[in-house]
Amino acid sequence: MMTSKKVYVVPHSHWDREWYFTIEDSNLLLAENMDYLLDVLETNPNYHSYVFDAQMSVIEEYLHVRPENRERLQTLIQNKRILVGPWYTQTDSLLVNTESIIRNLLYGTRMATSMGHSMNIGYLPDIFGQNAYLPSLFKGFGMEYSILQRGVYSDQLDQDLNFYWASPDGASIKTNLMMLGYGPGKFLTSEQQFFEEKLQPILDKLANMNQSTNNLLLPSGGDQVLVRNHFPDTIEALNEKDHQHEYVLSDYETFMEETWHEGHSFDTTISGELIGTERSRIHNTIRSQRYDIKQLNTIVENKILHQLEPLATIGMELGLRFPQERLDEMWKELFDVHAHDSIGGCNSDDTNHDVLMRLRKVDRMADGLLNLQKKQMTHAIANKLNQDNIFVLFNTKPTPYTGQIKTTLFTDEPTFQLTTMDGSLLDSTITKQDYLSGGKKVVVTAEGDKEVELPGYYRSELLIHVTELNPMGYNTFFVNQNEGSVDILEETKDGSISNQTLRVDFHSNGTLSLTNKQSGQKINDMIQFENVADAGDSYDFSPLPEDHPIYIKDAELITTYKTSGVETMDVVHNTHVPRDLSERSEQVKTKTLTIHTTFELRASEGFVRVHHEIQNEVKDHRVRVLLRTPVTEPQESFADQGFGTVTRSTINPYLSNWKERGFKEAPVSIYPLEQFVGVENKATTFAAITSGLKEYEVLPHQDHLALTLFRSVGLLGKDNLAWRPGRASGINNKVVYTPDAQMQKHMTFDYAICFESKQIEKETLFEKTQQYNNHYVTYQKQSLNTFEERLDRFEIPYPISELPSSFSLFQIDHPHVFMSVCKKSYEDDKPVVRLFNPSNEMQQASVETDVYHITIHSNLYEADLEPIQQVSVPSKGYETIKLGRKGETR
Repeated sequence: MMTSKKVYVVPHSHWDREWYFTIEDSNLLLAENMDYLLDVLETNPNYHSYVFDAQMSVIEEYLHVRPENRERLQTLIQNKRILVGPWYTQTDSLLVNTESIIRNLLYGTRMATSMGHSMNIGYLPDIFGQNAYLPSLFKGFGMEYSILQRGVYSDQLDQDLNFYWASPDGASIKTNLMMLGYGPGKFLTSEQQFFEEKLQPILDKLANMNQSTNNLLLPSGGDQVLVRNHFPDTIEALNEKDHQHEYVLSDYETFMEETWHEGHSFDTTISGELIGTERSRIHNTIRSQRYDIKQLNTIVENKILHQLEPLATIGMELGLRFPQERLDEMWKELFDVHAHDSIGGCNSDDTNHDVLMRLRKVDRMADGLLNLQKKQMTHAIANKLNQDNIFVLFNTKPTPYTGQIKTTLFTDEPTFQLTTMDGSLLDSTITKQDYLSGGKKVVVTAEGDKEVELPGYYRSELLIHVTELNPMGYNTFFVNQNEGSVDILEETKDGSISNQTLRVDFHSNGTLSLTNKQSGQKINDMIQFENVADAGDSYDFSPLPEDHPIYIKDAELITTYKTSGVETMDVVHNTHVPRDLSERSEQVKTKTLTIHTTFELRASEGFVRVHHEIQNEVKDHRVRVLLRTPVTEPQESFADQGFGTVTRSTINPYLSNWKERGFKEAPVSIYPLEQFVGVENKATTFAAITSGLKEYEVLPHQDHLALTLFRSVGLLGKDNLAWRPGRASGINNKVVYTPDAQMQKHMTFDYAICFESKQIEKETLFEKTQQYNNHYVTYQKQSLNTFEERLDRFEIPYPISELPSSFSLFQIDHPHVFMSVCKKSYEDDKPVVRLFNPSNEMQQASVETDVYHITIHSNLYEADLEPIQQVSVPSKGYETIKLGRKGETR
């Protein structure tokens, strides 16, 4: 064993954008600390460098109030005295869309590079678990190294804190584990007591876990800390005192370059997600904390990624301005939401309120931009046709779309027909129709303003069946009033709904069943709810001793509605539950928990849409929906993450003796998901596609898939939880009450159930997920209602005079290849397209287009690489391309 050790002391600050304090508090502190940091570094050349948490958001915020210091700051960044990037904010990697992670890195690396240097480290000091695709994403931005704190079990290491971390697509990155966190050297001093009682034991522990190198990393910072101006003198004093170690004031890049360049043999490879709870807390159940934030974030991400950006790319080709500046603003607002504490919901009520306000702002902006793009293109189509009675369906997928479209139409009369350009009728169903007053219009006359009563009109919500809707393009249809009629949902007393593949039955005993009509397989008691006490805090669920779950099994049938296009069933579950923890302890139940559920089966869809509504009036509890699966005692579950799926054990093998081994948190088998989760055997696949639900557990002995709907707690931190012994997470010695986190309000929950009569390929679930997430938008040219889409009321310019009635930008014709993003390149006006392949084999895809002439291989940084004929998409991987015309190869 080596005895001479080199200790790399890396001064840094981990900068939380917000937490128990607000972002305004953070920004005021930031300006003071950064001013002082600049002075320290400029006046002391022996102060090697300072890592400012790899976040460009703090740099941008600082320059907003100190623009006069840009040149000073830029010089220090260029000289690697201050290290920033690759992030815009330190995002949570298990609660946001993987494309949001890529976008966060794109903004961060580009901004850092423009300031002089982006740190060559995928730095992950404090996020609650690591996404399996992070090594691949870091490599895609040209990074060679990663440094992280959380998620690794000891037995994954071979007595080395340096290892290769591999993604499912095969990409790997040189990685170091900060075994003792990011602050073991926070209070570094040369004083004898600290040297003997603190520093030497720390270095001995690090040495024992670094058998293949004499280089030891000592991160020396903490949350919102001020730069330690004494560090150069402290390093000098330690070198005089300690002859067993060489201390150097350094940075993460230098440590990784020198450690890995030495030629030491680091043979260990760790693959996939890192969510181990042995050495640091992962907060497994934070995925269901402040559910409203998770739900709205999912809605906004899907709207931007799956609708707005691809629609704006279509519009850009046809002559509209791509709204890059607005999208920059929206994404930066989202990145603040995506910071690990913010999206986690483990904040003060003031901060959580700000998070929701940001999400609502971005949602409104997305709606407005969609409104403008659709209206301007539809106006040009109407001009070309010389027709006003049109509506346009925009398909934002790169494949033709056949299926049902949900939209809203306004008509003078209750009866109408929808036809294609050649006069063919569209199969349509009105799911809801209302007569609305036309209101009054102010008319200016010679005698003054007069109010004129406007005629009323009808608002109809429809499901429209379309065939072969143009890929990445649009088709136009006519609204013919007073001609025939559209099917309308009719109420029935039938206790059954079905489509071509599935049937849901309500039984007289209050239970429901789900049948696969193709195989005859049937799931009895398909759904129930579980209510338990939550004695935890904002970070973690905690069971209450002696508490027993309350199961809500029996439903009451309210009604069913049916037409040829869709059938729905409404049921309600009721039970009495305790009001709060005190009533739970006393076994008293004074509150009613009511759950309204709608099941929806649309024609030709291979899943059941499920919608729950709850008015929560209870405190300190957790509600989960338990979906019975046809898979008996499953040993594994799968869930999507990034561009493929991950497999997890239904019973964590570390759970049996976690306390004896001193784990920081119980390794419970409660896991995150991005979009879907399932179980399978050779005879069947059962899965749930969710919209904002981010936490699940498979209960193998009950054959249930549990989706956490929400948890309700009122404290930010709490000591000695059943699954998290020791100190409170977050703030010590301070109780922060968060009554808003009790979630006492009306909430909605949406997901879909897939029940297949065979073991299906995972790419089939990705296809169903895209169908469920509505990769389309619609627009009707009409003047009856100018409030449904808020900007319709205002005059706008129309940059395009005429457009054809149908259009397609490009098509990807491959069943196993999907598009995760389509937008304008950050470098030029070429469209950037990212394709991914969740299958187990590499796939060759090509772009079919009459608009573009060349396909250019790109990277995550969106730089042009080389022209290609076909796109080779690796198994469980992705490729980024640009589309260009002749002469645009670079």
